[in-house]
Amino acid sequence: MQLSVLDTSIVLVYLAGVFVLAQWVSREKAGHAKDAKDYFLASKSLPWWAVGASLIAANISAEQIIGMSGSGYAIGLAIASYEWMAALTLLIVGKWFLPVFLRNGIYTMPQFLEQRYGTRIRTLMAVFWLGLYVFVNVTSILWLGAIAVSQVTGMDQMLAVVLIGVFALLYQLYGGLKAVALTDIVQVSLLVLGGLLVTGLTLSQLGEGAGIVAGMQRLWEAHPGHFEMILSKDNLFYKDLPGISVLVGGLWIMNLSYWGFNQYIIQRALAAKDIGEAQKGVLFAAFLKLLMPLIVVVPGIAAVMLAPGLDAPDQAYPTMMRLLPTGILGMVFAALVAAIVASLASKINSVATIFTLDFYAQRKGPHDEATLVRVGRIAAAVTVVLGILAAKPLLGSFDQAFQYIQEYTGFFTPGIVVIFLLGLFWKRANEAGALAAAVGSFVLSVVLKLAWPSLPFIDRVGLVFLLALLLAVGVSLATPAAPAKDVVRTDDVVYATRPSFNVGAIAVVAILIALYTLFW
Repeated sequence: MQLSVLDTSIVLVYLAGVFVLAQWVSREKAGHAKDAKDYFLASKSLPWWAVGASLIAANISAEQIIGMSGSGYAIGLAIASYEWMAALTLLIVGKWFLPVFLRNGIYTMPQFLEQRYGTRIRTLMAVFWLGLYVFVNVTSILWLGAIAVSQVTGMDQMLAVVLIGVFALLYQLYGGLKAVALTDIVQVSLLVLGGLLVTGLTLSQLGEGAGIVAGMQRLWEAHPGHFEMILSKDNLFYKDLPGISVLVGGLWIMNLSYWGFNQYIIQRALAAKDIGEAQKGVLFAAFLKLLMPLIVVVPGIAAVMLAPGLDAPDQAYPTMMRLLPTGILGMVFAALVAAIVASLASKINSVATIFTLDFYAQRKGPHDEATLVRVGRIAAAVTVVLGILAAKPLLGSFDQAFQYIQEYTGFFTPGIVVIFLLGLFWKRANEAGALAAAVGSFVLSVVLKLAWPSLPFIDRVGLVFLLALLLAVGVSLATPAAPAKDVVRTDDVVYATRPSFNVGAIAVVAILIALYTLFW
């Protein structure tokens, strides 16, 4: 597939426009140089729409669009559980997690761990997150994004890796989080519009002139198994999505860790003007998550009829893009690039935030604000260089890079959730218990993977969570309490939410019940 002159022009106009917009929104006020609060938390001034849009922009990238469309092609709508359960998780984060974080003025997740437990757990988890973001998240976005760009344009893949990395770096280098978050509403709007165009045009083609609804009906009647949310044990993909335990098991642990305790996600909500704006932002993001399967899963299901016999499931979305007319292809490709750039910029900024505030700023001696911002920019540049250098060696041999991401994070995710849940809601938990959960999560995951290889990944995550929870509670009770280390205030936290949030949350839950009832 090659882009026409019109399509290429659309993409270039988008790239230039979003770059200029990022610099404009992050411009300095007269007489006011950027300080750490400006650069890493957007001056704690983000409105709800920026919080919600930025949450989705940070989340949706090439691995979601290409990977989930591929899963839609192979498995069907069941893969949408990752999106729809995330909507419910966001409500939990908004009501019970954010009030504690914002009450205590938290900038980073390692900072919360130090204020709650002590310095050792902060350092351990900061190292883990830096490794995860640089060598898993940044590299995977660069590599998978480059695959998508290469397939559409014919560009050399490593050249695409370099160009994506450099653009994402320059796009946010000056303005920090504000440059990312305040332009994400444009990125998400383009992503949603472009995604809906792909879905609409593919279903229209299936409808053979009778319209989108007719196309969906034809697809459902031809492949009813691709519209089952809860897979039976005889399904070939049961190990990936093990039936009812998707709703009550380990997927909850994955979602709580990702949406509640993940720096590059939660950083957007921490930068909100106040708790009310943060909660409206996560509610907005929850509604967008309900829409995502229509954008990233349905085109893959449609490809079962429009492009049967693909060599690999992950070819589904690029193949559907080939059906698009000139002009529309340019807009959709720009939307794909928007998702890649926005998500990558978010990871780069979060690496800079953690390195600067959780490592550099902890050194002895005063650190002026200008120095912290400069260190953050240097860390961002180093992150991109490392990501470019590591992308092919780490991911070039993987048939499905998404598996690489899951395997790496799944060893640690149960322990992370244990540490934070106990830190938020059980004052007796101490640093010894937290360290035991962190180390135990990795060890138990490895043991179970080797000793019980047939255990589905999601079930393993749920089981390790329960074992790590017991371990953390046991070690905490068996060792002295350390109240002096705990400076996190929870006694005066207000968990009550505004009526608008409550009404919106009820609507999200009602829609989820309807969706699972319809597609059970």
